[in-house]
Order: sequence, then structure tokens, then C-alpha cells
Amino acid sequence: MFKKTPLFNKSTFKDARPKARSTAPQLNKVAIALSLGALSLTGCSAGPTTGAAAVSPATGAAHSAAGSTSPAATQAAHPAAKAPASVAAAPKPAAPKPATGTTGAPAAPGTDAAPARAAAPVAPAAGAQAAAAPAPTAVTAPVAAQAAVAVTGDGSQAATARGWGAVVAGDEFSKAGAPDSTKWSVFKGSGHAGKGVRSPQAWSVANGVATVSGDSAGTTGGMSAKFAQQKYGKWETRMRTSARDPKYHPVLILWPNNNTSPNCAEIDYAEGSTNTAQIKFFLHYACGGSNFQTTAAKTIDTTQWHNYAVEWTPAGITGYIDGVKTFSDTNPAHLPSVGMHQTLQLDWFPDGSATKPSQMQVDWVRVYK
Repeated sequence: MFKKTPLFNKSTFKDARPKARSTAPQLNKVAIALSLGALSLTGCSAGPTTGAAAVSPATGAAHSAAGSTSPAATQAAHPAAKAPASVAAAPKPAAPKPATGTTGAPAAPGTDAAPARAAAPVAPAAGAQAAAAPAPTAVTAPVAAQAAVAVTGDGSQAATARGWGAVVAGDEFSKAGAPDSTKWSVFKGSGHAGKGVRSPQAWSVANGVATVSGDSAGTTGGMSAKFAQQKYGKWETRMRTSARDPKYHPVLILWPNNNTSPNCAEIDYAEGSTNTAQIKFFLHYACGGSNFQTTAAKTIDTTQWHNYAVEWTPAGITGYIDGVKTFSDTNPAHLPSVGMHQTLQLDWFPDGSATKPSQMQVDWVRVYK
């Protein structure tokens, strides 16, 4: 699922915990990072769980945060019972190396307003939990069916299974400290729907992993990519969460460049909700009405590493988890008409009850032609 406030308002998340890695995978990661750096220097499913589109806890994602000095995105909750505790993680699978001389995605726009998810067509009453929003009428457009349960990630990648070729942009998070400012705009300002705060301090990078943490007061984070601001392409992200609080929602989003889209386009290719045993895919294709999105859900253990991917072509949009197709929409009227870019968010949806600190971690983000 995803999160939105009146179109163009967002929040994000992350959980930076050291991961044990083998030497070989780390070398692969370094090689990929070097290749991506070279590129930047050169300029560079099945049907619905039964056919109807469900309303996400909050619909849409918008890129605007009051008083923010950098973009803010929405979602990705990795509840960490203990942020300091290290989380054992499997080594990162290596990605294909970009070919020498390959050009990257178009340069990112100068200023990217912080994404803030747009409000659902039928907004919940004040103080009500976002997830309680009434479901819209069933859509006739194709919707992905519920996929089989996955307890642990097997490390399979859509890029490998589908033969996507060389990585043309992305981040392996090899630079420790704050997120790389040449690649990301970190959100600073109010949180999703004006709740909580998106703080740059919620993010940290260490041992090849970016972590966004949300505390008990709703201070969390989000950021949007300066790379691969493009129309069409393929994105894949390796992500996991802590045993998160249901009020913290992790989200991997493709958001409109310049925060502008005539049909309020948004692609949430991995979004958590109050149901912590599920990950959803949302394609927003309208700014209101009963039919404004198609969606799919998969039961999965999000505390394990999984590879989430989206393939966007003129023929349609397809979603994958661990290389297996889980979503598809080929209706031309549902496709974004503008370029999009990646955002990573851990959004907070308070319901009046106590919130448990949570985290979301990202191992890498890779973009293909």
C-alpha cells in the first residue's frame, strides 16, 4: 500500500543496523558502487485478491513538506525494538555491472519538494486510523491476485530472472554516515498527513545498509532519489523491516518528477499497512472517484530481506517480489504520463495508542533501462 495526504505530501523511514557480510559480496557491492559513480560522472500478476481494488490506508503520495528544505517521501517501517542491537543479515546479492560508457538517467530536477502522500478519495474522519478508510467500488481494470506466502526471502532478483542487464543508476549504500547527498534529497518537515515529523536524523548508513528509524513520538524519515528521474524503466530494491509497530508503514514509491502529474500518478511497489504480515502494490491512476487505483497484496515476512521490483513500459506496469510476478496492469489509461523517481519512506499513522519504535532497512536500490 502507500500513504497520501492531499496530493503531494509524504514521509519515509529506515533502519540502519550493521550486517555481517562475506568479503566477496562486499567486493561486488564496491564494484557496483564504483560503476554507478562512473556513470554519474559521465552525466549519467495475476488478478486481485479477488478482483476488486482496495483503498490503501492512505491513498497516494505527495512531494511536499511544510518548511522542508529537502524533499520528503513516504513509508517503510522497520520497527526496531532496540535500535542499537545489530541485525544479522545475509550478504547482498551482486548486481550486474553497468557497461562502461553507459549513460545514466536524466539529471534530477533542481529542487524536489518532499513527497507527501495525497489523501484518499474518501478521507477518514479526523483522528481515525487511515486504514479505516472505506473501500472503493471494485474496479474493472486488471488487479494482481494474492500471491503465495513467503516466509523468508530466497534472494532471487527480477533483474536476474528477467534479464534486465546492466545497472544504470542506484545506490549500494557503501558510504557510511548520512545518505549520499549527491543521490538523495532527505525530507525535513511534518510527517504524512501532517502527523509526526520527518527528520534527516532518522536516517543512517552503515555496513552497506541504509536505515530509517521511527520513534515512539512519530519522528521518522523519508528521502527521494536525484538519480533516474525518467519515464519508463525498471527499479528493484532490497528491503526489510523490524517487527514493526502497525502504525509505521514502510514504503517503496515511484513519485512524479517535480511533484506534478495530471492523473495523480503514484506507484507504490512495496507498501506495508496495519497488517504487518502483508506487503501491497498500489498503482494510482486518478485523483479521485471510486476507481482511482489497482492493487495487489502478498503475505510475506517483511523482517526477512526481500527484493521488490517494478517494471514500467509503454505496455503496462508489472510488480515482482523475489523475482516472482505479483502485480500487472496493462490498461493504457492507468499509466503515468510523466517521468517518475524513487522515494523511500517510513510513514507514521497514529491511532491514539502507544507507538513502538520501528525501523526499515534498505540494502540497495538499482535501476535498469
